Amino acid sequence: MVNKIVGWLILVPICLGLVVFALANRHFVVVNFNPFAPGDGAAMPGYGVPMFVVLYMVLLVGVLAGGIATWFAQSHHRRGEKHWRREAQTLTGELETLRKTPRSPSSGAADVDDLLELR
Repeated sequence: MVNKIVGWLILVPICLGLVVFALANRHFVVVNFNPFAPGDGAAMPGYGVPMFVVLYMVLLVGVLAGGIATWFAQSHHRRGEKHWRREAQTLTGELETLRKTPRSPSSGAADVDDLLELR
């Protein structure tokens, strides 16, 4: 419940701020993907889009690039976790198998030695 309230207290102002930003930056800018085009804005071919769309797209590309970089940077942690998860499953299976096998009535020390394979 507290997480929802805090989420609303943080997300609603951020969303309102983004809407206000979009309304304040509605003028069109020319987007050109040719870096060798002449610099004068009137004769420059390109596409006119609202400025907030350009800024939101740059923000989106930055977030995606950061997420992909983080994914690749943490791959060795995920690989290690997968290894230890498999090891834990194997050991849990072995433990269940040992618990289910019937034991012969003998001394407790002999059982411990058998389990530890000291003989």
